[in-house]
Amino acid sequence: MKIKRLETFADQFTGFVRVTTDDGSQGWGQLSNYQSDITAQIFHRQVARYALGADALDIAGLVDRLPELEHKFTGSWLLRAITGLDTALWDLRGKLEGKSVCELLGGTPRPFPVYGSSMKRSITPEDEVTRFLRLRDAHGFTAFKFRVGRQCGHDLDEWPGRTEAIVPALRRALGPETRLLADGNSGFTPKRAIEVGRLLQDNGIIHFEEPCPYWEHAWTREVKEALDLDVTGGEQDCDLTVWRYMIENDVVDVVQPDVCYIGGVHRFLKVAKMAQAAGMLVTPHAANQSLVTTFTLHILGALKNAGPYLEFSIEGPDFYPWEQGLLRNPLQVKDGMVQIPAGPGWGVDINPVWLEKALYQVTEA
Repeated sequence: MKIKRLETFADQFTGFVRVTTDDGSQGWGQLSNYQSDITAQIFHRQVARYALGADALDIAGLVDRLPELEHKFTGSWLLRAITGLDTALWDLRGKLEGKSVCELLGGTPRPFPVYGSSMKRSITPEDEVTRFLRLRDAHGFTAFKFRVGRQCGHDLDEWPGRTEAIVPALRRALGPETRLLADGNSGFTPKRAIEVGRLLQDNGIIHFEEPCPYWEHAWTREVKEALDLDVTGGEQDCDLTVWRYMIENDVVDVVQPDVCYIGGVHRFLKVAKMAQAAGMLVTPHAANQSLVTTFTLHILGALKNAGPYLEFSIEGPDFYPWEQGLLRNPLQVKDGMVQIPAGPGWGVDINPVWLEKALYQVTEA
């Protein structure tokens, strides 16, 4: 079964890929989010032309070979484009076999726990408390993640005192039974990160994500060694050599690859296997309600070293207007869990109305 046609449908925020084989079989995938219209150009220039005529079922061979074929122009952009091919081929295989991707990977579709993930730093501690309580009561969330410091903030807070205010406020309001996670988004030097980490520990926060600039591995390891809670990271990293270094050198306690940034399911699983060999859990990054959350859900349903929950964005159209209308059957949270789709492939349908409005490109034999 050979790849005959590769199509992209993209805008600035999202891009979908449709693969068609020589017998007419099709599968759907997604390019990485953000600047997806640029990623679509890279897809047709650096990915699709090599994929035409390739065996559609040899996902591993094709995904491993593509960075070598473009070895002078590899990196994040290329891998974000390869994700579109990888995920479309997994969907194709699932539809051919009548199985979900979760089942193809050895898992079983089932409800999976999620944590409500806040993306907002502009929100006041009081408003974040109100929002978390409302979502807990409406959807049964038992865990939430919130933001501390400022993104790449050089030790500055979003405004003075916000971090010191929001941490105890959330703990008091949500009580000891709610798991709380905090994200630093590369915001601190080690000294300040350790100070914030101790504040988190004192308030029962269990997870401190990306406390230092993610590329400063020695800084992150210093913070990890000084604290008792889990120091986590890796969402930005797409180079498998970097991942090997991070895992072998105990840079973090828990790894957080993003399936769309890293180059798709096949490359994600390589990192998960490295982590498993090192006795580390995988709690992936999945920070919006495009297909990235669906992809990640299927993977977690099959991983032996999956973390206890999936990231699930709680932002709506005021923060992510581009998410609206992407999918016909978006994931829903009930009792703090999301059902892994059991239908063939990804089990989620892209909205044809959205596709009609997107920038269309095709590469075909």
